[in-house]
Amino acid sequence: MNYHQYHPIDVVNGPGTRCTLFVSGCVHQCKGCYNQSTQRLDSGHLFTQELADQIIADLMDTRIKRRGLSLSGGDPMHPANVADVLRLVKRVKRECPNKDIWLWTGYELNELDDHQKQLLPYIDTLIDGKFEQDNYDPCLKWRGSSNQIIHTFSDL
Repeated sequence: MNYHQYHPIDVVNGPGTRCTLFVSGCVHQCKGCYNQSTQRLDSGHLFTQELADQIIADLMDTRIKRRGLSLSGGDPMHPANVADVLRLVKRVKRECPNKDIWLWTGYELNELDDHQKQLLPYIDTLIDGKFEQDNYDPCLKWRGSSNQIIHTFSDL
């Protein structure tokens, strides 16, 4: 898996202070996407064990408390990303059980295949649906267009 950016301190992509990883690869090619540079699978940098270790260390840092991890992109649920994202979210839940995980995807919940559904037990909040420029609303919280749905699976 490749990624474009990692923000160890982020207050924009989900509630509270968070760590945010923007992965590479998206099949949706949404018109007006603000992360167009993340759409190619081979763009960005290789996701490494060192970065995974850094994410865990940042989540456990007591000097700057983070509420959790946000995964965006690109699309973390791109079929080529699922295995690596699954390893990461399992590790976060195992080593940082008091942290929540938010994930943005262009797929709708009912479109997920069995491979993608493996992520759901580890995700606390899923924002699904393609960005639709005709439904763009800058006043929406945590999403860019009104067709996107916020699914909350658990509360910490």
